[in-house]
Amino acid sequence: MTAVGVLGALDPNRFKACGVGIARDGRWVRYSADDMAALAVSADGELPTVDDARPAAVLTRDGSHVHLSTLDKDRLVDTVQVDVAFPLLHGPFGEDGTIQGLFEMMGLPYVGAGVAASAIGMDKELSNLAFAEAGLGVGPYVTLGGQNQHWTAADALAAIDSAVLQYPLYVKPARGGSSVGISKVDTSDDLDAALLLAKQHDQKVIIEQGVVGAREIECAVLGPRPGSNQVRVSRPGEIVVHDAAGFYDYEAKYLAPDEADVVVPADLSPDVTENIRQAAAKAFKAIGGEGLSRVDSFVLADGTIIINEINTMPGFTPISAFPMMWQAEGMTYQSLISDLIEQAMARRIWSR
Repeated sequence: MTAVGVLGALDPNRFKACGVGIARDGRWVRYSADDMAALAVSADGELPTVDDARPAAVLTRDGSHVHLSTLDKDRLVDTVQVDVAFPLLHGPFGEDGTIQGLFEMMGLPYVGAGVAASAIGMDKELSNLAFAEAGLGVGPYVTLGGQNQHWTAADALAAIDSAVLQYPLYVKPARGGSSVGISKVDTSDDLDAALLLAKQHDQKVIIEQGVVGAREIECAVLGPRPGSNQVRVSRPGEIVVHDAAGFYDYEAKYLAPDEADVVVPADLSPDVTENIRQAAAKAFKAIGGEGLSRVDSFVLADGTIIINEINTMPGFTPISAFPMMWQAEGMTYQSLISDLIEQAMARRIWSR
């Protein structure tokens, strides 16, 4: 749905879109612009999925150019030259530096953060370390596991006790996206189920102490325009979840606009607004961000700012905060998308 949103805002006088869908088994398939535009949430609320029966898509490099083709038996057909990739992918394999590395090897300019920034932004432990090193506030947390590291629920309880974390807690896959696999835990009785859910999405799990009594504030960040060094930050927006016991989960972000409101701009004092914008710019620079990011924070009553996370490819659906915040700054959806593509075209790809 993010791809559908961006496609609808693409300037048809400047750009021509050629679509690639990635099926759950990793297979790349070809989509026309019209086929992409037709994707929609069903009447019963089901998100569209990639049709793996579509013609296979192949990316190749010929001299100094990159081409997208359809694989027809043993022949490449319907070949077009590709100037820039717009990876509208959330979560693993699309936002964690992996596909960015592929584009780097192909010598193909692409929208958004580079390999390292994507990987750091995706990993909540690594991004917390980067934020803390930059002097930004982060909440108390513990991390369990990693590559081939075994851990149990008893290990989680011991880590929580050792760090003296207070309930409520949020149990999250350390390298996830779109709030998938996240649980709010109010007592230790609910911890086992939350850990099991998070572990289904990532062996590495982060447990964060909930920030009580804070407002959930977000800023949209754009990288510098070509020829400039000035990172651009929107005025903050506020996520207002209607259920006081709930949180801004997958349903609220993508499927149920009635579960939360995005208030843009947030009703904050000028001083707090400026402090949040500066913190967002610092968080973007701390991970080496490029292109765009959405920086999520908690703001306490005394103005203290705690960085929650950075999202290097935020949503672009009709209820997504990132485009709303830039539209509130007077930037049209079309000019926002054009800006991102212009940044991508200006970036240096080392393999070219």
